[in-house]
Amino acid sequence: MSKKSLNMAKKAPEYITECIKVDKLIPGGQALGTLVDGKKIFLWNALPGETVTKAIVAKEKASFVEAIAVEIEQESKRRVSPKDECYLSTSPWQIFDYDYELSEKRELVREVFRQQNIEFGGVKTRGESESFALEIAETRTDGREYYYRNKMEYALYYSHEDQKIYPAFRTRGSHSKVAVQSSSLERPEIFAKAEEIVSGLNIRGEEARKYQSILLRANQAGEVSGGLLENHHPHPQFAQLKDKILGREYTYSPNGFFQINLPVYELALTEIAKWVQDENVLDLYAGVGTIGLSVARGKKLTLVECDKAAYREMERNCQGTGAHPVLAKSEEALGYIHPDQTVILDPPRAGCRPELIEKLLGEQPNRVIYLSCNPATQVRDVAMLLKHYRPLAVMPFNFFPRTPHIENLVVLERKNAA
Repeated sequence: MSKKSLNMAKKAPEYITECIKVDKLIPGGQALGTLVDGKKIFLWNALPGETVTKAIVAKEKASFVEAIAVEIEQESKRRVSPKDECYLSTSPWQIFDYDYELSEKRELVREVFRQQNIEFGGVKTRGESESFALEIAETRTDGREYYYRNKMEYALYYSHEDQKIYPAFRTRGSHSKVAVQSSSLERPEIFAKAEEIVSGLNIRGEEARKYQSILLRANQAGEVSGGLLENHHPHPQFAQLKDKILGREYTYSPNGFFQINLPVYELALTEIAKWVQDENVLDLYAGVGTIGLSVARGKKLTLVECDKAAYREMERNCQGTGAHPVLAKSEEALGYIHPDQTVILDPPRAGCRPELIEKLLGEQPNRVIYLSCNPATQVRDVAMLLKHYRPLAVMPFNFFPRTPHIENLVVLERKNAA
């Protein structure tokens, strides 16, 4: 195994030097093992079935340790060489072969359901679990493993060796930074622009500590917008970008929220559109409106968003569509929920607030379509909705290849729906 520098913190690292058999992956993306004293260890840079003989401690608590494997006695056949030296900072699953990554993401979705006593595929492992004949779909992908991100934020690193500034990422497990001279997650135009900005800083002799970061976004045509964010100053408003999603054009700001991986996002939207059958559609946590406006064309559509900047973008995107944009928190727009409609949810990582789930259970709209970047909170919410709903589909999507992040789609239908 190649022993590239892991760029850990400057203080002397603490090592664990015992044989650790790696059992499985956990929903957070780390590999799980057990130390001699019975304490659990969560490992980066390790795969199930491997034996780790040396690891750098990143965090230690009374009941567990987080660490990074640096020496492995028995490597998995599913291990591949990482593409980037900075992979632990940005994309720790670069060490997985891609088919294995896709299968493990599906299994991790299965595991978070199992933790809520929900089983799929007709399997019932515990007496108290609820089982569905429905099977979890294979993880959907467009097959692109690298150069997919249309947004990246870089820290700045000053090298005392050559007295130059470099784009940088935070080092996993520490507060230090690692300078990068190449990166393969983002579109090449983005990294090229970051290097151009840093070159200008070096030519002018500026100090890295003056700046918070470099924020850049590129559209599918390769046009880049963004720039430096200065410490203790308001973020500048960068030039708007435009992209087409399923043939419809949307405008958005590099500063705001917009999907990172548009080709795979289109796969998810195409799937969602198949399940939207009601004439009335409510899109909550709507952002700039891309989900509702893409999947509910020709229907009576209401979109709710609380962020003022995103709402302004959504208003522009709604022009000429007949859709009704609403500026409000989704949890405070409960009056828009009615029985004869489809409700689309795409909440932040924290999931839905209890009052929203209670309103859905009270009004019981025909269908609830729930897209989430955090399956753990999604499944928590779905478990409550199963009181009056049954699942029609569970589909993971690989929005973030080479990372442990999973986007998951759940489609629910009211049990007494015709």
